[in-house]
Amino acid sequence: MENGVTLQVRETELGLREYQLQKLNELLVFVSQFNEFYKEKFQHICLPIRTMEDFQKLPFTTKEELVEDQKMYPPFGRNHCYPETSYIRYHQTSGTSGKPLKILDTESSWKWWRDCWMEVLKSSGVTNRDRVFLAFSFGPFIGFWAAYEATKEAGALVITGGGQSSKERLYSMIENEATVLLCTPSYALHLAEVAGEMGIDLRHTAVRTIITAGEPGGSVSSTRKQIEKLWGAIVYDHVGMTEMGAYGYSCSEQKGIHVNEAQFLVEIIDPQTLQPVKEGERGELVLTNFSRYGYPLIRYRTRDMVIHSTVQCACGNPYKFLPGGIIGRVDDMVIIRGVNIFPSSIEAIVREFAEIKEFRIVYYTQNEMDQVKVQVETETDIEPLLADRLRERIGIRIEVERVAPGSLPRFTMKSKRVIDERDCKNQVG
Repeated sequence: MENGVTLQVRETELGLREYQLQKLNELLVFVSQFNEFYKEKFQHICLPIRTMEDFQKLPFTTKEELVEDQKMYPPFGRNHCYPETSYIRYHQTSGTSGKPLKILDTESSWKWWRDCWMEVLKSSGVTNRDRVFLAFSFGPFIGFWAAYEATKEAGALVITGGGQSSKERLYSMIENEATVLLCTPSYALHLAEVAGEMGIDLRHTAVRTIITAGEPGGSVSSTRKQIEKLWGAIVYDHVGMTEMGAYGYSCSEQKGIHVNEAQFLVEIIDPQTLQPVKEGERGELVLTNFSRYGYPLIRYRTRDMVIHSTVQCACGNPYKFLPGGIIGRVDDMVIIRGVNIFPSSIEAIVREFAEIKEFRIVYYTQNEMDQVKVQVETETDIEPLLADRLRERIGIRIEVERVAPGSLPRFTMKSKRVIDERDCKNQVG
C-alpha cells in the first residue's frame, strides 16, 4: 500500500474500489469451484461481477446458516475450500450469542490472520523494542492467538499469561517490565482493582500501551479514559471476529475504528430492511474477507451495530472510519418504554464515575411493564446523581441499586453484564 491510497497489484496501481472489486472476483471464482457451502449458495450468479452494485445483489451470509450447516455436515460443515489435511488451526466462537461455531484455518489463512493483526500493532505503535503481555487464557476462543503470532513477527518479546491468576499476571508484568498489555477492557479495569488491593500503583509500571478487544469498551470514551487514568497508559481499541478476522483498529485520534479495507469490504445496512443506511445513521456491519481462502465469508452479517460515516478521520487514514467503534449488538438492543437501549450506552455513563468498581444491567417486568435498573458496586452515595444522568442521557427513568462490594462478577474475557428477567423479551434481532 502506498500512502494508504493506492495498492500495488501485479505491478499495476489500482484505486481502492478497483482493487476490492478485483479481489472479490478472485474470491467468488474460487469459492464457486471449491467451496461446497458457497457453491450451493451462489449457484445462480454470473461471474465476473462488474460493479459493487452487482455484488450487493448477492445473498447475505449469517451465523445461523453456518451453525446449521455444521449441524447437517458435522463436525466442521462445508465452508472450507481445501481437504481437512490442509488445516492446521482450530478455533470456535465464544458462544455468547448461541451455539459455538467451529472454525478451521490453513497455514496460509493463519498467516493472513497474523498479518491483519500486524496492522493493529502498527496502529498502536508497537515495535520490536516492546515487551508485550498477553492476559489471555489461550483456549479454543481465538482471542489473542493471532496477536501472539503477530507480536512474534514484529520482533517484540512475547510474555503470555495463560493459566495465571490476576495477581500472578500483575507480578509477571511488573517483574518483566512489560510495556504493552493486551486484554479486554473489563479485565484492564479488574487488574487495576486487584492492583489497588495489593497496594500497587500501575501508573509507575512500564506499561505504556494497552490494546483492548472483545468488548465495545475500548472505544467508549469514559471507559477508555478510566483505564488510561488507572494505568497511566494509552488505550487502543481493536475489533475482530473468530469467523471473520481482525478487521479493525483505532488510531491516535481515539474516536473510533478504522476498517482494514485492503482485506475487508464494508457494508452497513438496516437490520430490518436490509438496505444501506444513510450518512449518520446506525446500522448493522456487514463484512467480506478477501484473502482467508481457508474459511471465506461473503457479505457476512456481523450483528454489530455501527454508525455510517463518509467523513475521513483526522489522523489521515483513508480507510473506512466507524465513529465510536462498535456501539452494540443488534441482539443486545432492547426497547424499554419506547426507547431503544444499548448496554454500551449505559456503560458510557456509568464509567464516568470512577467510584463505581463494577456494574450490572438488569431488565425486568413490573406491573406488566418492562423496566431497567443498574446495579453498582460503590462505597459512595452516587445513586441519585447517576440516576439523574441516566435519565437525562438515555431518556427514561432507570433505577440505580447499590449492591455489596465484591458481589458482582468479574471477567477475564468477554463480560456478561446484562441480565434479562423480563416476562416477554422484546429484543430486536
